Amino acid sequence: MTLKKNNYRDRLVDKKIDELLEVFGAVYIEGPKWCGKTWTSLNHANSVCYISNKETRLLANNGLDKIDTNDKPLLIDEWQLVPRLWDEVRLSCDMKETKGNYILTGSTSLSNKDGKGEVFHSGIGRIARVNMYPMSLFESGDSLGAVSLKDLFDDKDIITKKITKLELDKLASIIIRGGWPDNINTKDESAHLVPRQYIKALCENDIDEKVIDHYSKEKMRMIINSLSRNESTLASEKTILSDISDNENDDDTILSRITVNKYVDILDRLHIINNTKAYNTNYRSSDRIGKVCKRHLVDPSLSCAALNLTKNKLVNDHKTFGYMFEGLAIRDLKIYMNYLDGDVYHFKDNASGDEVDAILELGDGSYAACEIKLNNEYDINGINNIDKAIKSLSKFYKNVKKKPKFMFVLIGSYDMIMKDEETGIYIIPINALKN
Repeated sequence: MTLKKNNYRDRLVDKKIDELLEVFGAVYIEGPKWCGKTWTSLNHANSVCYISNKETRLLANNGLDKIDTNDKPLLIDEWQLVPRLWDEVRLSCDMKETKGNYILTGSTSLSNKDGKGEVFHSGIGRIARVNMYPMSLFESGDSLGAVSLKDLFDDKDIITKKITKLELDKLASIIIRGGWPDNINTKDESAHLVPRQYIKALCENDIDEKVIDHYSKEKMRMIINSLSRNESTLASEKTILSDISDNENDDDTILSRITVNKYVDILDRLHIINNTKAYNTNYRSSDRIGKVCKRHLVDPSLSCAALNLTKNKLVNDHKTFGYMFEGLAIRDLKIYMNYLDGDVYHFKDNASGDEVDAILELGDGSYAACEIKLNNEYDINGINNIDKAIKSLSKFYKNVKKKPKFMFVLIGSYDMIMKDEETGIYIIPINALKN
């Protein structure tokens, strides 16, 4: 009998957890706070131990046997608060013939200062790792899931059909709300409060000063603001540093690149940063290919919260709206590809200027190319975004040595699932997509 909540909303990661529990002694679910790790884990556990509880933590400090139960799997929530538990779980898995004994969750990876030295074994072969994200639109019920990425990778064609258009004001509300499970059913006028409280807690409460000397919540706020301002861009460390320097008070000491990297590393270990790596293989001249990551926070609602953006501000600032929509699209694509054991990259050729917003690659090396567009508006030359995206993807297809399995334009506000007959490129509204 699992501890599943009555109002639990199924997640794509559920199937992967079940599969891994059949093969490994333990499963470690890691991801940002509030993304639903604990509720999802309860969906698979028969007993639970909350290490965030002080009395439980004191027991756990005396050894795994003090908190272990016979009702397996045992969920050990926020295990990193007692780092020794990792090796003890690994050893316990070695001693048992059965699989699926433990589920671990964690919202931060360990640093050298907060206990990394107490973990002596990676857990390979015993503890499987699962990355978890906020909810995708398909999981939150905002996508009807008419188009499956897996089907496209399996060479199944899609059916051209008209769907309900996701209007821009609704799309803006979804971005402001984010994919946080507790926020899915919140009224639009209040949905911004959860991401804003997330940013506030992140700066003021979630950073232990022992992790970084002379920690400043104001400097952390400035760094988050800069990362948010540069959502879905190739902004360099120099750009981040310049942003912070421009906004510091006269009494502040200008941060060095090393110091900025320390703050960014904290955000990375808290799973707040979700950058997209560059795709740089099988192109005519690999030394021309950009290697800079494209910057993303784990959910665009955090970027909006840090910049004090509202639905109306997004709708009236088309450029910013476009960047935040790309962040939403990348979030969903990463969730879907994670389910398919794949990954998401971006592509840029420094010589020609060719760019592809998202490269979706499976473990066998097959991949798809995707351009992301907010809507199908026309530019000053009378060319619409879909035509521009098709032209860009066609150019990439011509130049790349290893051809993509398929290509598509992922669009935010559009009322048709279709295929361009001339190029074979799909046009897919984001509220029609699933894994």
